[in-house]
Amino acid sequence: MIMKIFVSHSRDFNYKDELYKPIRESILNNKYEFFLPHENENSINTKEIIKNSDLILAEVSFPSIGEGIELGWANMLNVPVLCAHREGAKISGSLKYLTKNFIAYKDSTDLVNQITSFLSFYSK
Repeated sequence: MIMKIFVSHSRDFNYKDELYKPIRESILNNKYEFFLPHENENSINTKEIIKNSDLILAEVSFPSIGEGIELGWANMLNVPVLCAHREGAKISGSLKYLTKNFIAYKDSTDLVNQITSFLSFYSK
């Protein structure tokens, strides 16, 4: 069965080029089913998608109320969370109550490499 991964993020950065594109162009895209919430303009029930996901990949470099709500749903639904943030970004201290899984990355290539590494251990 293919792992389903919901990608959560703020709208306050270039997520299409810095997050979506690197994921879609990587080998990860062939190994896992990624749901990228703003990939198209259709209205979606995010809570239902999170409920049916195996993992939440949360890019947390930029604080976001909407993302906080999504992470709260994931926590309530017992869906594991992996938080990723740019090196040097000031991230919310409350995230440590949601997960122990954090990665700090330098650029999009490093992000994909670190996600790949995490998932190779996580999915075993």
